[in-house]
Parts: sequence; structure tokens; C-alpha cells
Amino acid sequence: MTKWSGKSKGTVLGYKIFIFFIKNVSVRAAYFILYFVALYYLLFSFKSNKAIYYYFRRRLKYSVFKSVIAIYKSYFVFGQTLIDKTAISAGLRNKFTYEFDGINKLKQLLQDGKGGILISAHVGNFEIAEFFFNEVDENSQINLVTTDSEHRAIKEYLESVTSKSEIKFILINEDLSHIYEINNALSNNELVCFTGDRYFEGSKYLETDFLGAPAKFPAGPFLLASRLKTPVAFVYVMKETAKHYHLYTRITSVVHRDAEDLLGKYVGSVEGMLKKYPYQWFNYFDFWEVK
Repeated sequence: MTKWSGKSKGTVLGYKIFIFFIKNVSVRAAYFILYFVALYYLLFSFKSNKAIYYYFRRRLKYSVFKSVIAIYKSYFVFGQTLIDKTAISAGLRNKFTYEFDGINKLKQLLQDGKGGILISAHVGNFEIAEFFFNEVDENSQINLVTTDSEHRAIKEYLESVTSKSEIKFILINEDLSHIYEINNALSNNELVCFTGDRYFEGSKYLETDFLGAPAKFPAGPFLLASRLKTPVAFVYVMKETAKHYHLYTRITSVVHRDAEDLLGKYVGSVEGMLKKYPYQWFNYFDFWEVK
């Protein structure tokens, strides 16, 4: 199976077509195109099909037929989340409704002035988390740790047609300069948000059972969060209907210097999300490293 390359698929032309329909027709018109795009990926994206089939068939124990249908649904919902992100950042935020479940906890973290670490995953639509965070972060105190791995042409095009969030980004660099930025943000009592479900090949990792089989997770977020005496919360942005999103924030307890304990709590949290939203697991690579 394929490993995560750190880059997303797609072409500038594809994004232009979707943005044309979003701006000139409707979001639902863009969704309609997805019926054909999802079918294309189901028929021809062999590597990602194999990876996501394993998730449905072996980890969720779906039947063969249900697993194949689930692959199609997964591609379709993933496409919707990409369209939604583009629509929201292009100024169509009022076309969607939102449920803030635990937003008071994020506000309290900021008011307490102690900083904090938020850990999310590639489930739901974490891509629009920055627009949720704008609701509680009037002073730019939330930092998203991310990779600058979008294909350059796609990134430049999207930046030309969408609005920029006030949320600050910390880019992961090979020279590890991002470590200093993270430490500076935390010492300034700001919130730093990581995704905890993808690690780069060759980087340090922790291993634990996830959905009943061993899987590797990046060690960094859990080592850092367990060593600092700062609050830790798990956050997710899940798509519930065509135009409704649910933001979950859950504060978790931390055993000092016990990264594996924190990882176990994180894994249980993600598994809980997937039990409720099984089609919103968007890691289309060999997550469990099946031989």
C-alpha cells in the first residue's frame, strides 16, 4: 500500500471548475459534480482504494459490498468538505450552519492566559477549523501547526480567490525552526493546534492499537503536550448534513511526561468520532502499514 506523501491530489483546472460552480451557480451544483468525481476515484484510484477498503473491511468489519459502497461515500463526503472549505473561505460562510460544542472551553483557555495545546485529526473538515477559531480568537492567539505541502500552483490560485484567516500558521520545516515558533507561542500563553494522526517517514513516532490494529502516530504533539504543564484539548470539525458542521472541543487530563497515556486518550477520542462519523476518515494511505 501507499504511504502518506504529505501532498494532496488535484489540479488547478479542477479547483477552477468547482469554484466557478460555487460562485456562479450554487454549492449544491458543485456537489452534483462530485457524483462523477467520486465514481472516477472509485474506479481508477487503486492505491487509495486499497487503503480505505482496509479501513472499512478490516477495521470497521463491514461486508465486502458495504465496504465498496463506503469507499464511494467517503470520496463523496471528502469532496464536499473541500468544496465547503473553498466556499466558506470565498465569503459564503453564511450558507452553512454551525454548532459549537465546547466553544466555551476554548474561550476559557484564552481567558485564563495559560496557553494550551489542541490536538485534532484528519477526520471531518479540520481544514475549516481556522474559520471556527476566528469566532473565539479576536486577538490572534491560536496557531495551527501545518505543512506547506499543497502543490504550489493550486496554493497560489486558492489564495487569489479566497479570503485569508486571521489565524496564525506555524509551518513544519526541515531545519526544525518550527520548534522555536511553537515554544514562543506557548510562552506567550497562546494556543497551538496540531493534527496527531500523520507522521513523516523517518521522524519519531509512537505506536499503539487503533481500531484494533497497531498504528503509528507522530510523537511530537504527545511528547510536547505531556511535558508541559499546560491544558490539552481534542478538537474536531465534523460534517453532519449538507450544510451543517459540528465543532467538538474536549478537555483531557494529562499525566506528566506520559506521552503514551495521552496518545491512548487521543486514540479513544478519534475512535469515538469515527463510530459516529465512519465515512469521515480521510487518511487515504496505508495508515496501518499492512504487509
